[in-house]
Amino acid sequence: MIKAMTAVVVLLAAGLAWAQDGTPNDAQIAHIVVTANTVDIDAGKLAETKASNAEVKQFGETMVKDHTAVNKQATDLAKKLGVKPEDNATSRSLAQGGRDNLAHLKELKKGGDFDKAYVDHEVAYHQAVLDALDKTLIPSAKNEELKALMVKVQPAFVAHLDHAKMLQAQLGKSGA
Repeated sequence: MIKAMTAVVVLLAAGLAWAQDGTPNDAQIAHIVVTANTVDIDAGKLAETKASNAEVKQFGETMVKDHTAVNKQATDLAKKLGVKPEDNATSRSLAQGGRDNLAHLKELKKGGDFDKAYVDHEVAYHQAVLDALDKTLIPSAKNEELKALMVKVQPAFVAHLDHAKMLQAQLGKSGA
């Protein structure tokens, strides 16, 4: 669970940093969105191969499919708008947190320990992403199309969080 909290701490710290230093610009928001999705795609790909629970494996597949689609929409929009996503401290921290999570998950044996760690991280990560979307990214976006894209995908993040919480409860009951 400690590794699962890495992403949460990064996103919460990012929100505090933006609150102190002003708000992220649209190019920074675009990079944060793409990075956050990429982190979940990478973890989902690992779950596709390493999860032992069929529902956890399917959840990983869903994360890859859904977050790849969001990244395509975000990159297509950035190209349309002529906005080059701008690397920033938050996106770098997210990427590092994703690498740390993958390293931790790769150390776990295939089976219940992996499944539980992956799902626990997904619960914490989706909650943190939702908080960042709702409290910082959507309110800070100046471009209406970028804002509309984030508003459009926000319910999918809620659904992912709910699904991850359901899996977490199931894994807890099964003792896995």
